[in-house]
Amino acid sequence: MARPVVHDDTLRRRLLDSAASLIARDGAAVVSLRGLAAAAGTSTTAVYSLFGGKAELLSAVLDDGFASFAASQQEAATGGLEALGRAYRTWALEHPVLYGLMFGGSLASQVPCRPTPGAVEPSIGPLFAAVAAALPGASKDAIASVVGVVWGQVHGLVSLELAGAPAAGWTWDAAFDAALRQIGRSLGR
Repeated sequence: MARPVVHDDTLRRRLLDSAASLIARDGAAVVSLRGLAAAAGTSTTAVYSLFGGKAELLSAVLDDGFASFAASQQEAATGGLEALGRAYRTWALEHPVLYGLMFGGSLASQVPCRPTPGAVEPSIGPLFAAVAAALPGASKDAIASVVGVVWGQVHGLVSLELAGAPAAGWTWDAAFDAALRQIGRSLGR
């Protein structure tokens, strides 16, 4: 009697990691399920069994990235805005492929996939809480506006650094430190 095929969490993890790597290298439109399965050392049956298909697998890659990113933000949350900014940069530099897939927009333009509803919010929640703590009594709209400005500043610097842009006469560490200090000063911290 043949052993049943086991599609476990280890295989799921291998497929997610292989998908992110292959997409970063070749682009989502070019990557096939057969190629993904081969890279993960399995069959397309495993992909269909665990995810349902290519779009669902790619959505799971996005969800996985946002879950990892959210965990890093939640871990840094007790340190306030500066700690959140540093955790943002650290996570992005440690996971440049996922960061690019999550925030680059190219994945959804190549294959119809999106993070599942609710996957993104936990990653931005700590920033909303830190801004609300820095601005007691501020309206939800005011907090959201400040969150947008802070996130835009941090995200912009990290994206430029990952793109290999020159640091305009200083290091990226110095640029990031200066931005975090300015954000803190602008919020009275």
